[in-house]
Order: sequence, then C-alpha cells, then structure tokens
Amino acid sequence: MENNKVWFITGASKGLGLELAKKLLAEGYKVAATSRNESSLIEALGNTSDSFLPLEMDLINEESVKKAIDKAVNHFKTIDVLVNNAGYGLLGALEELTDAEARKNYEVNVFGLLNVIRNTMPILRANQSGHIFNISSVGGYYGEFPGWGIYCSTKFAVAGLTESLAAEVKSFGVHATIVYPGYFRTDFLKDSSLLLPQNPIPDYKEVRQSENAHKEDINENQPGDPVKLAEALIKASHDQNPPLHLFLGEDAYNMANQKIASVQKELEGWKSVSISTGF
Repeated sequence: MENNKVWFITGASKGLGLELAKKLLAEGYKVAATSRNESSLIEALGNTSDSFLPLEMDLINEESVKKAIDKAVNHFKTIDVLVNNAGYGLLGALEELTDAEARKNYEVNVFGLLNVIRNTMPILRANQSGHIFNISSVGGYYGEFPGWGIYCSTKFAVAGLTESLAAEVKSFGVHATIVYPGYFRTDFLKDSSLLLPQNPIPDYKEVRQSENAHKEDINENQPGDPVKLAEALIKASHDQNPPLHLFLGEDAYNMANQKIASVQKELEGWKSVSISTGF
C-alpha cells in the first residue's frame, strides 16, 4: 500500500488519535496532528519534521481551525486523509445535565468537527480525492445506555451529517466514513475525557450504576486494541470502495446487529399502522 498520503488528525495527543498517529508515522506516512496543547503532542510524538507537524488548535474556534489547516498545507502541500477524532464523553441523565453542559458537548463533538470539515473540504475538492473519517461511537448507532443521552446524541449527529457528507462529496472523488468504535482500551473513561454532571440527582439509580460500572469495572478492561483500530482505518483508507459505516470491535458489531434486529421486529409488528397513514 502507498504510504505517501498526508493525514490530518484531531485530538491526537491521547487515545485513539495518538495510537493512529504513532502507527502512521512508524509506517512512513506524513501526519499533521492537533491538540489543545502543542507541547503534549511534542512530548508524545516528537518535534516538527518532514513527516510530522504538531499543531495547537482550538476546535470550537473556526479561525484557530483554519490557521492549523493552513499550516498543515504549507508544511505538507496538501491533506489527503482527515480524521475527526477529537471529542469527549459526558455521562449524566438528561434531566440533571444543565443546558451549558449539554451545549458544550455539542460544541466540541459536533460543531468543532464541522469547523474542521468546512475548512478541509476546499483542499480535498480541489484535489478531486481524499477520505474523511468521522469518529462516532457505537453509541452513535445504539443509544440505549442510561446516562449517555447527550453524548450519544452528539454521535448520532456525527453519523447523520456524515451520511449526507458522503453523498455531497462523492462526485469530487472524496470518501466519507462513519467509524463506530465499541469499547477500546484508551483513557476515554478517565476523568480527563469523561465528564459527569455538576448536580447529580440521586433518584437516577440506573445512571449512577452506569457511572460506577464505567469508572470502576470497564475502565482499563475494554476489549478493543487501539493499535488494531488504527490498522483498520489505514486499511480502509486504501480501499477503492471504503465503507460508509465501519463498526470496530466485536461489541460494536453485536450491538449494531441487536439494534437492526429490534428495528426490523418493530417495523413488521407495526407495519399495518405504518402503511395505514396515507390518503
């Protein structure tokens, strides 16, 4: 496989973004990596070189996003693959999360991602080629998790806008893929990446149970290997017909099938009502 492509990765100082950047650099690709703190990128991945460019970027500030993308193009002359990985988790019942807490999750997970797409597409469109990977979550397809309503809804939004994006950019020779990871062994469930409500309501026992399970049991015991996720993305980037929907992890695969079966069952069970509503 050719390894001369330039990758632009958001949220690359830790987690899936960091593992992907490491794998790409080890295999000879060129990588522009962003984080809120440039020093964290340099500490994790090294100094600026012919193959690596660390970039400090504020995802929710469009001018900051544009400046980072311009620097990447000035350094590498182009961008071939965009990975929208930056984001954070929010675990709290819909009632107990404040408007500000919910909106902030959308600002980063959805509107920040849109800032990057908006400022990268002119390059890909001019090249008449490219690939955009938007990192959603299995929670962006299957949302029946108490306490994850806001986070899941941001990832459902990412999935929905990526479906439209894929249709919009197809004629330019650009691919778009929604990535739905299951549980991968990163720091996503640690305090730095998973926020909790400022004013929890004790009545929500299922939410508190989910909180405890994710913090105490699931954290550091996730079944997914982030290095293998990175390998899967690289493989998909070289495919002439890459998937629009890419579920990664056996848990994600099984949950997707579970939802598909549930929806099909309800479709058939309520078919007579569904089709009775026409004139």
